Amino acid sequence: MAFLAPNAVHTQFGKSTNGLVQKRLGGKNCVLMRQNPYGIFFRNLTDFAKGSAVKMSMQVADKHAVLGNPMEADFASQGLATALVGLGCFWGAERKFWEMKGVYSTAVGYSGGSNAQPSYKAVCSGTTGHAEVVRIIYDPSIVSFGEILDTFWDSHDPTTLNRQGNDVGSQYRSVVYYSTPEEKAAIEDSRDRFTEVLQANGYGPVVTEISEMPTFYFAEDYHQQYLHKNPWGYCGLGGTGLYPLVKEAAAAR
Repeated sequence: MAFLAPNAVHTQFGKSTNGLVQKRLGGKNCVLMRQNPYGIFFRNLTDFAKGSAVKMSMQVADKHAVLGNPMEADFASQGLATALVGLGCFWGAERKFWEMKGVYSTAVGYSGGSNAQPSYKAVCSGTTGHAEVVRIIYDPSIVSFGEILDTFWDSHDPTTLNRQGNDVGSQYRSVVYYSTPEEKAAIEDSRDRFTEVLQANGYGPVVTEISEMPTFYFAEDYHQQYLHKNPWGYCGLGGTGLYPLVKEAAAAR
């Protein structure tokens, strides 16, 4: 089982009288979990000991744990495209995309910050400026960039600044990156259409950052495909439930 090293914790947990933490987790396939006071998710003492002793490494496995394809390669030469998005905790976010037909590989990491080679601990401190992101490698002959955006908007609340559910901090900000003018235009158009629906239903403005694609830094290996390795692991994602209205409106045109 994968593990979290000490101090690599999600924010906004409350302590109970017995020294443990308990919270209700929202979103698809999320469950009630408990956390020890050191911020380590674990199932047995072996995992606890291992988590407390091992330093984080930026080396990742060669193959995707779910899809079986390479985690890193010359994807463009294979006719594959890249998308980069952030929508809260990257554990649940990555699963949203590896489940899509036409997605070849996914990876979680850090982008949009000020220093090179960020670590999870540094990013969680809020001092590096990085966002937790998912890099999506996909076959554009099977799935379009627009469909990637559909999953992005549908899977989180883009009106909450630096927050998704109980996860609070600039690393959890809503962000989507582009590499061409056409991608930028598609992002802005989809944002504007979703904004109309959100505001008609009492939500505030969309605060999603839209920026040119920056450097992507792999997160530590235990974060990669985390919810496949830990099926009962934390997932804080929960969308607004309103994005299907955008699709319905587009279909009616």
